[in-house]
Amino acid sequence: MKFLAPAKVNLSLRVLRRRDDGFHDIETLMAPISIFDTLEIERRAGGGLQFTCSDAALPTGDENLAVRAARLFCGKFGYEPHVRIALNKEIPHGAGLGGGSSDAATVLLALDQLFETNLPCKELSQLAAELGSDVPFFIHQSAAWCRGRGEIVEPSAMPSLPLLLIKPPFGVPTPWAYKNWRDSLEIPGVRYAPQPFAWGELVNDLDRPVFEKYLQLAELKQWLLAQPETAGALMSGSGATVFAVLREKSQGPALAERTTSEFGPGFWLALAKTV
Repeated sequence: MKFLAPAKVNLSLRVLRRRDDGFHDIETLMAPISIFDTLEIERRAGGGLQFTCSDAALPTGDENLAVRAARLFCGKFGYEPHVRIALNKEIPHGAGLGGGSSDAATVLLALDQLFETNLPCKELSQLAAELGSDVPFFIHQSAAWCRGRGEIVEPSAMPSLPLLLIKPPFGVPTPWAYKNWRDSLEIPGVRYAPQPFAWGELVNDLDRPVFEKYLQLAELKQWLLAQPETAGALMSGSGATVFAVLREKSQGPALAERTTSEFGPGFWLALAKTV
């Protein structure tokens, strides 16, 4: 069977404090978007866990969150992991779009269906939290406020927002961004203030440390904010993707073309919407 694993964007991300366990307490509004990895998942008569991935740069062993999710699910409920998983990647790695976390959550949802365990959402979310901070969000398959280190999920109604996503040809290590959050400084002339909308505000506390090191991301955000098609712009998570909320969906192709002219062809661009 085929299952879709959506990417996400952080529409709001506040870092509240560093915890004793090394994580940070956060408050973030995340929304799934219409960019998907595809997973083909099926039970097998034997042979253990078989995992393949279309992206040769990603690990296929237990370092991969999708593999860990399958082993965790089967181990928790006493099943032999006779499962085949074929992952086709469309969500870029190191982008702040949650691709690995979404893949892991989708494996849990798929195995719950294939093994007919029919687990309540709360139990699946608790299992997901063992894999990573963003994984429980994707169990809910909805926009949501996430708190704690991300594992406390409260679904929230959201309008559909048209987006242009732009990722430069590099990633940003998430642990590094959080480690440098407290001592980072704002760059003069870059907008860090919340951008108000009817549903809330665009704001990201990780802009500060990431922009200090990756100045091109600050330049990209400022450039997007100056474009007539853009209602708001923000970095997603710890980056490196910066996205524009479009005033009109129809304006996306023109802005994408102009972005490529301004920043070069090495950037990954995608038109999407929150779902």
